[in-house]
Amino acid sequence: MNAQGIGIAASPWIDPIHIVALHNHKCCIEQPNGRDMVSESTISEIRAVSRTIAREWGFMGGEFAGTDLSPSAVHALIEIEQGNVTARDLGLRLHLEKSSVSRMLRKLIEAGDVHESAGEDDGRVKILSLTPTGKTQVSAIHQFAEAQVASALARLDPKQEDAVLTGLRLYSRALSNASSGQEVDLRIDIVRGYQAGLIARITQMHALYYAKAWDFGQRFEAVVAGGLAEFSNRLDNPRNAIWTAQRNGQICGSVAIDGEDLGNGIAHLRWFIVDGSIQGGGCGRKLLSDALAFVDENGFAETHLWTFSGLGAARHLYESFGFVLAEEHPGDQWGKKVIEQRFVRVGNPTERL
Repeated sequence: MNAQGIGIAASPWIDPIHIVALHNHKCCIEQPNGRDMVSESTISEIRAVSRTIAREWGFMGGEFAGTDLSPSAVHALIEIEQGNVTARDLGLRLHLEKSSVSRMLRKLIEAGDVHESAGEDDGRVKILSLTPTGKTQVSAIHQFAEAQVASALARLDPKQEDAVLTGLRLYSRALSNASSGQEVDLRIDIVRGYQAGLIARITQMHALYYAKAWDFGQRFEAVVAGGLAEFSNRLDNPRNAIWTAQRNGQICGSVAIDGEDLGNGIAHLRWFIVDGSIQGGGCGRKLLSDALAFVDENGFAETHLWTFSGLGAARHLYESFGFVLAEEHPGDQWGKKVIEQRFVRVGNPTERL
């Protein structure tokens, strides 16, 4: 069994406490980026949902995040926790005026939650940090937020969880770009063949995601890097190919077809992953479409991939392309015990319809 067939699933967590209150302003129907106009009903529904979320999160008053603090103060404490933050930084991140930041910080300092110290390079710049009391406060905020999100997600099935995460990520990104006046560049280019830095970047995407989501470590990263390096030396074989998804020249997704290692006319789909920053935009489907078109053009009898149980979004995508689960069993080839799975796609499913 080969470790590089793993598929990507849900992405890192979005904590509602980290999201600034959703707007409730009337939206412009005409789109500046040239896309078709958004219907008024869609806008009205999004506004209604935004109001409900804001109320449930406590933005309308009363306790917020289980504290007696204002929403801006809660957000400020979370930002200060990240380290090396100044009052100016808070103003920019929280979209607050200087006077509002000053009043808020004065209250937090007087309450014993925040401490100011002179910057190392410039004594006039005050670096903000949490006091022991502030750290306790932030820990309680995180616990409250995590319980709030977990309680809501417990009422959804895994596919719905993925849809919520994708939708929130896309919408919050669009709001951020709109407020900053930036044009949203969603164009993803699918590029075939070796690219400089390909081995390192694909390995990095796998290592970072699976370390965070599944606690995979050095063994997994080494297997990915070693296998990918070996495969790259065989790209001159016309039955082998690799594709990368790129935005502004940066690799943000990948997939490969190894037409040699399994033999017997079997294609091996490997290194399929999409960076969390672009998930939900159809990039994964584009990568698989190109890879499986290559498989069909070259007449492979079957396509196999290896993954493990728990990657629901990836499995749903595989099955939409005609893959079916062929076997599963416990294994630890990636450094941690999981239920390893092999999926098989026989020929070109569309030709059998």
